[in-house]
Amino acid sequence: MTAQSAVGSAADAAPPRLKDRYDTVVIGGGHNGLVCACYLAGAGLKVAVFERRGIVGGAAVTEEFHPGFRNSTASYTVSLLHPKVIHELRLKEHGLKIVERPMANFLPLPGGEYLKVGGASADGRGGTQAEVARFSPKDATALPAYYAMLERVANVLRSLLLETPPNVGGGVHELFQAWKVGGKLKRLPMAERRDLLDLFTKSAGDILDHWFESDPIKAALGFDAVVGNFASPYTPGSAYVLLHHVFGEVNGKRGQWGHALGGMGAITQAMAREAVERGVEIFTDEAVARVLTRDGSAVGIVLADGSEIAAQRVVANVNPKLLYLQLIDAAALDGDFRQRIEAYRCASATFRINVALDAVPDFACLPGDGAHLRSGIIIAPSLAYMERAYFDARQHGWSREPIVELLIPSLVDNTLAPPGKHVASLFCQHANPLLPDGVSWDAAREEVADLMIATVNRHAPNFAASVIGRRVLSPLDLEREFSLIGGDIFHGALSLDQLFSARPVLGYGHYRGPLKRLYMCGAGTHPGGGVTGVPGHNAAREILRDLRRRRHG
Repeated sequence: MTAQSAVGSAADAAPPRLKDRYDTVVIGGGHNGLVCACYLAGAGLKVAVFERRGIVGGAAVTEEFHPGFRNSTASYTVSLLHPKVIHELRLKEHGLKIVERPMANFLPLPGGEYLKVGGASADGRGGTQAEVARFSPKDATALPAYYAMLERVANVLRSLLLETPPNVGGGVHELFQAWKVGGKLKRLPMAERRDLLDLFTKSAGDILDHWFESDPIKAALGFDAVVGNFASPYTPGSAYVLLHHVFGEVNGKRGQWGHALGGMGAITQAMAREAVERGVEIFTDEAVARVLTRDGSAVGIVLADGSEIAAQRVVANVNPKLLYLQLIDAAALDGDFRQRIEAYRCASATFRINVALDAVPDFACLPGDGAHLRSGIIIAPSLAYMERAYFDARQHGWSREPIVELLIPSLVDNTLAPPGKHVASLFCQHANPLLPDGVSWDAAREEVADLMIATVNRHAPNFAASVIGRRVLSPLDLEREFSLIGGDIFHGALSLDQLFSARPVLGYGHYRGPLKRLYMCGAGTHPGGGVTGVPGHNAAREILRDLRRRRHG
């Protein structure tokens, strides 16, 4: 198989049949599955990846959605991709280039006002202080201390990213891991322990209200707490979602966000090229129907056409609910475990639109070109606005005044659109996966898309008229297209009961499933969602540890 076949519309090679046997089969060719496959193949294992869609990459893909217009279909921006994964999988050598946003965020505000939020550098934050001072000198003064607090806690999270969570109840061999993790927390000064507790348990709104008095800066900082999170910014635990979005970096600059040239598919295509070079066999258009089990152990998979593929181990890069409720016979699982998976919460209330434009959006509050158009443009002027959007979606199905983040990647990447044209991504909240009164998302999709575009148009009056094509993905579409249960971009809510050792279920937070030789490497494991590559990296390490133990046992 060539590298091109691994990342194209289908594999050239015929899929294996009964006689073939692998050391490892990976279910799902999303980025974590590719990362895991790379590390395992690099250790000498015979690995195959089976992907249901015609292209690898999962939700991190670049596709043409209107003639001549390409964009990141679902996942749309870069920050959390771990530098260790970038380096060890040679993603730059395979063509990955990430450009930084010149500005972090731009918020159009009522009354013709706006707020510009700088990047992670000292200069960027200094510019943000000057912007914030227009609304509150007190808040401008408080901003450096807030950033410093957030960075201290983010450093704790970064130190735990590549750790395997202690498997509570896992036996004596897990005690060292618990001691190791606990030791890191014990070394923190008491003030930092308190900050850590606050950011893991409190609401983003409560924390931001404590630090600041003006709505614009609270909205700019609080937006991260509702990204992919079907909750109010005043929901306890939402502060962690905010924290989850700030531990990343781009080109060595912490807290920075960027664009992958060629779209998010450039990341996964680079991963696929590395996988093929390491000997991984990648099969697209090959849906896995179920996991084969025998005597309490995973022994292979069954494809949709009935073909059985034998393997020494099975690694699942899919949502835990999909794995345990649809791919594994209920009789093979402990009843309590299965009930816990049934209760595992998946709903990010995300609504995605890609639009083809014949003109750049022109914002009434800040007309013309500028760095603000190359930032994340956030339409959500206050925490109160975000809270109303949440409760509106809970009651009616979608927010009548939605939260919208707009990005125009073609301004920094001219490969995405024809000359003089542009593409824009709209990441919208909140859209309830479960609509009231039997309404279906197939019936409501276009109405909601019109609302999202009209919401942007109120601030950029040329926007709606400039749209010449669009692709709309409701929560139901995200589930059907990318197997994101409930449309959940994180493979499960990032709440305290579904984090670290409890992700996805307490007792199986260490990348191993409840069946022997069954592993999990997706975002439903620590540290959760986002294009990080960390779950795939960590799962591969644990698989290789188990292999070494068996060889020396």
